[in-house]
This record gives sequence, C-alpha cells and structure tokens, in this order.
Amino acid sequence: MSFDVVVVGSANLDLVATTPRLPGPGETVLGSHFAQHPGGKGLNQAVAASRSGAAVAMIAALGDDDAGRTLLTVAEHEGIDVSQVVIVTGAPTGRAVITVDARAENSIVVIPGANELAHVDQLPTTIGSSTVVLAQLEVPIATVTAAFAAARAAGIRTILNPAPAPVGGLPDELLSLCDLVVPNEHEVELLGGVDRLISSGVGAVVVTRGAAGVTVTETAAELSNAATWSVAAFVVDPIDTTGAGDAFCGALAARLAAGADLRPAVRYAAAAGALATTVAGAVSSIPTTAAIERLI
Repeated sequence: MSFDVVVVGSANLDLVATTPRLPGPGETVLGSHFAQHPGGKGLNQAVAASRSGAAVAMIAALGDDDAGRTLLTVAEHEGIDVSQVVIVTGAPTGRAVITVDARAENSIVVIPGANELAHVDQLPTTIGSSTVVLAQLEVPIATVTAAFAAARAAGIRTILNPAPAPVGGLPDELLSLCDLVVPNEHEVELLGGVDRLISSGVGAVVVTRGAAGVTVTETAAELSNAATWSVAAFVVDPIDTTGAGDAFCGALAARLAAGADLRPAVRYAAAAGALATTVAGAVSSIPTTAAIERLI
C-alpha cells in the first residue's frame, strides 16, 4: 500500500486547563474548565493531513493503557494507517499538560512516555511507499534521523517541524536531510536562525508567526542566494491556539504530496492553522479541506 504522507511522531493524551491568565513562577491560579483531548504533535499532524485529503500512515509508540487505546481508536477513525504503531508494555502513553488563558495563549508541558520508544525497524518499507515524510521532535532525534535518511535514499520529500526545539540546535546530520523545516518564530531563534538552517543544507525554512503570517526562505539550485517571501495571516477570532501549528504542518504536507507548489501550499496551510485557533482542543480543532477552501 502506498501513502501520500507518512508521519513519524508522537501521540499524547492532552490534559487541558482553562484559566483567566497563565500562572507565573510559584503562582497558583484558579481555573474555569478542564478537559481531555487526543493530541501529540504526530497524531495532530497525521489527522490534519488526513482531513486535507491525504492517505496517511503513522509510525508511533503508545502505552498499553486506556489512553493508548483511546488514541489508537482516534487514529483509526480518522482513516490513518496504524500498522506501524507499536504498543509498548510497561510504558505509559504520552501526556501533555496544557494551560490556556482568556487570550487563547497557552503553555504546554509534554511527558513523552512511550513516545521515547518510537521504533525504526520497518522505516524503509513504510517510508519507501510514501510521497512526503513528516516528523516532529516529541520522539527521539535518532528516530527522526533514521526516518529521513530512509526517505532521502528513496527520493522522498522530508518536512521537519522542530518542536519542541532543543536548546543548542539540531545536528547537521539531521538538518542536511530536511527538504523543509517548519519552526515557529520562537523555535527558529533557538535553532540559530534562518541563515544557520539554510547553511546546514535545509531546502526551505517556513517560519510561522501567528497573526504576523508566514515567512518562507528557500534556496533553489539556480540561485546563489536564498529568496524570501511571505504569506499573510487569515483574520479569525481565536479561542485556543493549541494545535494550530500542527494543523499548518499536516495541511502543508498534504498539499505538497498532492503536487502543489510551495507558495499555494503554504497559503492553504496558513488557512488551516488559522481555523484551528477557532475551536478548543488539538485534534478537535483541525479543519477539513472544505472548511479551509471556504476560508481561502
């Protein structure tokens, strides 16, 4: 079986508290609401790609617990191939503890659990039958590097969402295997800036900047210097920004896998990310192709 997008990444159960404002260090703030949602950057992005019409497979690890079974059911319901999702006995499914304030800003703590054990055994077989491989950094860097090496060997396009961004940056070995890197405005600085990423061999850097839109820097083979261009943000009334970046990345991967050029693919992804802020939760907020096209 062939896939448009293979996602190598995490699956978490999100524990979300809503508060008037985010607490400062040592401060206790009374919340107004609590909810549990399926999430994790890998699952979110796989759902986003699937809802944008891509045939999606996921490579991930879950714990042998209720949370893991819930997330597996969610993926299957979304039409995602889960044949390469491993159930790990003795390890908990990943969790994310999320606080969302009245301005729709959030703070997130991720506890990886089984995500730290994501395997690489079947990567060449699964990845070799795909068009785009998409990964994040809630699974080990070694896993992502192995996946991208397999993709590069097979001539498959690679997209890295470097979140959470490690302090000190990423190894050149991984960056040189990335066709696209998609950080937000904070992550790109932790990674040393756009110039550092381009000089490490990244084909294009797509920086998401929230209400300020998206800035893309790409190097074509015929250009001696990187070319930079922007896509404006779509105006919406945000409720919760959780999952917006994941909606962007999954939608971008789906459009590129469908053969779209980078500029219209980024605009489509920007619309997906904007719509995701208008609904609470991560997976629950990810829009369909029909909704995205209406906004565009």
